[in-house]
Amino acid sequence: MVKLIIGNKGSGKTKKLIDMVNTAARTSKGCVVCIEKGNHLTYDIVHKARLIDSDTYNISGFESFYGFICGILAGNYDISEMYIDATFKIGGRDYEKFAEMVRKLDAVAAHTEIVFTVSCDISDLPEDMRNYSI
Repeated sequence: MVKLIIGNKGSGKTKKLIDMVNTAARTSKGCVVCIEKGNHLTYDIVHKARLIDSDTYNISGFESFYGFICGILAGNYDISEMYIDATFKIGGRDYEKFAEMVRKLDAVAAHTEIVFTVSCDISDLPEDMRNYSI
């Protein structure tokens, strides 16, 4: 299941994501993963969550990003929640490619909740992406 935290820069998306990660890490029976660009969340995320810096893996574009996420999911079947911050900084600002990735992930991630922060106005995204908004 895919969910999107959508808002413009400075609207509190990352703070909401941090709260969600920390709550999930304390209450989840599965593994919790958080992907970020850079090491900005190191001291905000509890140590029980697995924090991954996307810069380490040279991700470029949403096809590469999709493969990266699927590789993480394939490597650990116990992942119950995955949180991704700074989505457009990692994959680029192609709204259609992002929407395509979300649709594909929604089809394969039946047992994992995947939450993205998306820095844009909701009207910038394709119409069906509104269904994923929280």
